[in-house]
Amino acid sequence: MKIGPDISMKRGRVDMFDIYEECPQYSGGLVSLRGTVAEDAEELLKCYSDLEAVPFFNSDNCHGDDFHYETLERMLQAIEFWDFSYRNKYFVRWTVILNSTGEKVGTVEMFHRLAEDEFNHYGVLRIDLQSRCETREIIGDILNIARDDFYTAFNVKAMLTKAVPDASQRISALTENGFIPLGKKLMTYDHYFLGKMLE
Repeated sequence: MKIGPDISMKRGRVDMFDIYEECPQYSGGLVSLRGTVAEDAEELLKCYSDLEAVPFFNSDNCHGDDFHYETLERMLQAIEFWDFSYRNKYFVRWTVILNSTGEKVGTVEMFHRLAEDEFNHYGVLRIDLQSRCETREIIGDILNIARDDFYTAFNVKAMLTKAVPDASQRISALTENGFIPLGKKLMTYDHYFLGKMLE
């Protein structure tokens, strides 16, 4: 993955660019997002082997992968697939890095959804975090980055993200950032929230 410059200071309506040509980095108040690379595997395994975190991951439509990984080899395989998907313009995966410590505590995925249903051309946002980082503040910081940058970067005006009923911190962060319950299934899947780009 070709990693681009930190564009955190270019908030709002940045010039259109191809996110699949050069993956931008983003910085918030608590976390930064940087394209995921194989060197992140050892630290990311702490997230994906975290049994308290796994229930909050969004594995919908992922062909049976629940993102619970116990070995470094399996984590590296996942990153290899994420890199393949980036190169083929399916989705982008960023590593979530704590600004205070530099720890790599999870990932964020985003893509522009193409489908023959009412949610065609919506963005889909996935957020995977270690259970200790599943907090309203950290998720809110990620949502701030998504609000300021992802609508434009992915050319979407609406964004869907999942929060299961037990994800109280995540739901609080979503509500505080203007997301509302979708109120219907996405394909066959429940528990989605909808955010819209401010005009």
